[in-house]
Amino acid sequence: MIESRRSVLTESTGHPSHLLGPADDSGHTTRTDRTIFEGGSADARIGFVGDVMLGRGVNRRWTGHDPVAVWGSARERLQSLSGLVINLECSISDRGHPLSEKAFNFRATPSFAKPALTDVNVALAALANNHILDFGEQALRDTLVHLDDVDIAHAGADVDRESAFEPAITTVDDLTVAMLSLTDQYSQYAANDGPGTAYAALDPSDATTRSLVEDAITTAQRADADLVVASLHWGANYETEPSDSYRAFAHWLVENGVDVVHGHSAHILQGVEVYRGRPILYDTGDFVDDYIDKPGYANKQSAIFELVIDEGSFDSLAVVPTKIENCAVELADDTATTACHRLCERSEDLGTTIEDEGNSLKIPLS
Repeated sequence: MIESRRSVLTESTGHPSHLLGPADDSGHTTRTDRTIFEGGSADARIGFVGDVMLGRGVNRRWTGHDPVAVWGSARERLQSLSGLVINLECSISDRGHPLSEKAFNFRATPSFAKPALTDVNVALAALANNHILDFGEQALRDTLVHLDDVDIAHAGADVDRESAFEPAITTVDDLTVAMLSLTDQYSQYAANDGPGTAYAALDPSDATTRSLVEDAITTAQRADADLVVASLHWGANYETEPSDSYRAFAHWLVENGVDVVHGHSAHILQGVEVYRGRPILYDTGDFVDDYIDKPGYANKQSAIFELVIDEGSFDSLAVVPTKIENCAVELADDTATTACHRLCERSEDLGTTIEDEGNSLKIPLS
């Protein structure tokens, strides 16, 4: 069961004791306890996927047909999850006009997108990306309304700058999950006096970014969040590995209370790193779209990243290979896909242990 909330705060100004360890040299408290759910009894399987682009050809393919067919043979696997976290790479609206200066503009109709997203228990939608305002402010406002209508929590774009940086809070099974969504892509969409994205320099040396992120994490902690996610739309297309500054930012996020770093933007899978027992998914690739199959990049292959929580502790990350065929998501037959092979190579370079279980990969977190 997924219950959505917007920034639910307690009156306490302190941090939940089960989340935090002692202060480090900088004065920040850091997580040292491997149990994330107070009482240590929570079991959950939360999925993370990359870009979900339901507009253009995907929208044309499924509008007027069965909307849930967009999930193809992956549908049952997705429905088995406690909840799903996505990067929503389009607006949801019947209104607005495409921006003339952009080559690609993405928008999905509500009659297709809403039943499709709810069918697979989407719990959280990251909106901080370079396509959420492709059809203007009205389409963004419509997107917020439509997501609220179906109880999908969202963060990363809103009617003003303060709201855009506010974390989303939702309940997934017995866990309170908070997500902040940030991007360093397409500054033209940044929220300032009006609607836009949570645009920031994703660099730990940037004082403004540190302040914004620390405020968002404090909000999550005051809401007694058991799990804090940072969903980041960062980096150039088809980059095979994160930059040194992105790695530093991801590490800084974990050191300051983030449990899962959920990266996307490159259109391909990058490596997974386990840092202080927390998974950093540098790029989760494209989950569904109508894009071209770019030779040599395996951009039509991706995965469902499933965070396994057992008795309140991080157990492992399962990587279930998928592929995009005819504007639908299909399960790949096994892990012998080009994308999974490259994921393993790129993760090994980050010091990550990966076990091949035939139809999925397993990354131990404990």
